Amino acid sequence: MIINSNNLAILKRGFAASFKNGFGGVTPLWQKIATLVPSSTSTNDYGWLGKIPGMREWIGDRLINNLKQHDYSLKNKSYESTIGVDRDDIDDDQYGVYTPMMEMLGQGSAEHPDELIFALLSAGFATACYDDQYFFDTDHPVLDADGVSQSVSNMQAGSGNPWFLLDTRRPLKPLIFQQRKKAEFVALDAPDDPNVFTKKEYQYGVDSRCNVGFGFWQMALGSKATLNDTNFNLAMAAMGAFKADYGKPLGIMPNLLVVGPSNRAAAKTVVEVEKNAAGADNINYKAVDIMVAPWLV
Repeated sequence: MIINSNNLAILKRGFAASFKNGFGGVTPLWQKIATLVPSSTSTNDYGWLGKIPGMREWIGDRLINNLKQHDYSLKNKSYESTIGVDRDDIDDDQYGVYTPMMEMLGQGSAEHPDELIFALLSAGFATACYDDQYFFDTDHPVLDADGVSQSVSNMQAGSGNPWFLLDTRRPLKPLIFQQRKKAEFVALDAPDDPNVFTKKEYQYGVDSRCNVGFGFWQMALGSKATLNDTNFNLAMAAMGAFKADYGKPLGIMPNLLVVGPSNRAAAKTVVEVEKNAAGADNINYKAVDIMVAPWLV
């Protein structure tokens, strides 16, 4: 290929199309368990987490929900991935070998939110949320009907690979994907760009700005216990009993069981088999949907 501005523009459009094909071929999972929160600043504050508004009978004046303030914020992070293309490969018409690389670049960009979200979910046993407790913990502070602080658990201890029971029906899902800048395909391919002038290398890449965080811990339960009927029933019962401050039931109804590949068979046995080994009806048949996330173990 003769290297000139016109041909380089054509090459860039071709690489961008390959990137778009790779990006569009991905069906993301994160949107099922995390809420997209657009960001327009370097940091978003979530001090309002800690109060789930609800209705009450209107007697007298309105009761204003003064949202409990928590010091929980997410600072956007910058991410990038770059591919260098040797000028000689373009000069020798070998640029076709880079097409699948550009598609993989697009695929990786589309999967990046999944990687971040599921890494955070897995780290929830040792990462704090808005109430300064680990997201999955045994002692989240909740006020009972008398205003006395009680410890509430949304985890099951154990030594196995984790599995997660979630209620994803609410406007704010258990996790947050904060997006400042969508993944964007960019290029450094001008003759006077330093990488071209000094290294005879054209550079094509993608960059984005985002971060991930936790929403309400009450929407999730994490377990490292064996995934079986007993522990699943205990998890369902625990989440159904979650209350807001002062004893008001939250109406939590788990609808999604999230597992890694190692727990796939166990998950299907618990909720997708109509009858157990003894021939009795499985009371948990189709009780929740299953998500197998390859980013989990």
